[in-house]
Amino acid sequence: MTKKSSAEKTVRDIRRATRRHYSAEEKIRIVLEGLRGEQSIAELCRREGINTRGRPYHPQTQGKIERWHRSMKNQILLENYYLPCELQEQLLGFVNYYNHERYHESLENLTPSDVFYGRGQAILDQREQIKLNTLAMRRKIHYDNQAIYATR
Repeated sequence: MTKKSSAEKTVRDIRRATRRHYSAEEKIRIVLEGLRGEQSIAELCRREGINTRGRPYHPQTQGKIERWHRSMKNQILLENYYLPCELQEQLLGFVNYYNHERYHESLENLTPSDVFYGRGQAILDQREQIKLNTLAMRRKIHYDNQAIYATR
């Protein structure tokens, strides 16, 4: 090994070891900050030290963004747009739907905005309470029906 290649390998190893790992909530926060328009998403990623480049022709290294693009295309390409402003309006509508209305399985069926604004646990607790109440109601109906059929 030459000195240059061993030095490059050491730098690569240091960068890999010190690369910051982000939780889903932190990633959503960064993207939503970018959508507010105060800074571009690229500037935010640079500031946070997030690599925005993947290997060309290797979509498996960029799976999440590729999946997002596919979801967007499946919705947007359903109609024809004759003016750029119509397309832009539909894109903004999709982003709003994706972040505020669409439930994401990877986020425990919450919306990204619920996670970002810290409402996630309250929603999950409320769902659990509804589930318990529903099960109790079904159990009561079942036992009431059994009692009716037993007295016939």
